[in-house]
Amino acid sequence: MSNNASKEPKSGGKGSLLTILYPQRTIPHMRWTGNHRWDLAPSRLAILFFGLAIFGFGDGLIIQSHIGNAPWSVLAQGLSHHSPLSIGECTFVIGFTVLLLWWPLKERPGFGTIANIAVISLFIQIAVDLVPLSTHNFPLSFLMVLLGISLVGAGSTLYITTGLGPGPRDGLMTALHHKTGVRVGRVRLGIEICALIIGALLGGTVGIGTALFALLIGNSVAIWLGIAKHFAGSNQSA
Repeated sequence: MSNNASKEPKSGGKGSLLTILYPQRTIPHMRWTGNHRWDLAPSRLAILFFGLAIFGFGDGLIIQSHIGNAPWSVLAQGLSHHSPLSIGECTFVIGFTVLLLWWPLKERPGFGTIANIAVISLFIQIAVDLVPLSTHNFPLSFLMVLLGISLVGAGSTLYITTGLGPGPRDGLMTALHHKTGVRVGRVRLGIEICALIIGALLGGTVGIGTALFALLIGNSVAIWLGIAKHFAGSNQSA
């Protein structure tokens, strides 16, 4: 038995809730996973777009909680305070700018990379436009952050497992990792901290929601990956 297998929950049987919600340590190969970054089957595209949409909407919910944004939304909101652009439009500009940084690092996008920039930006703006800003109801704001983190985790799971290419920030992270040899986690932490600091200096909202996102987003993605693997995974590993 492998080490990973020995760490799986042992109680409750194969279909137990504990087993289903057990965080996944790797990216599973799904029934819808493409063979390459431009493998554009209609069902795969539907899953990609749905995942990106709920990711963006979840990020927008966190913004509307008014108790602290995710780091990149701190930056987008900060930029929106100093330009005629909306938060969604600033998110698009940031994503496109990060994508441009790929080229000297010899990283190349997939269809999912381009869709990531457009769809997430659009649905962040939809959430900001449709969901009222929560300014005087902390319990509601707290629930909005938790729901937003869950949606971002679910959306990340769906778009990552399509295999159509990483988002611009993920691609920058891996490209810098390969170029510098610095550990992936440290590279990502450095990128996130830079975005957060610049955004905060520009007036983006930093607070308990930001801390909750940083603390919980990794587990949210891992749990949703486990759920997806349980219900729709193949026997292969990605």
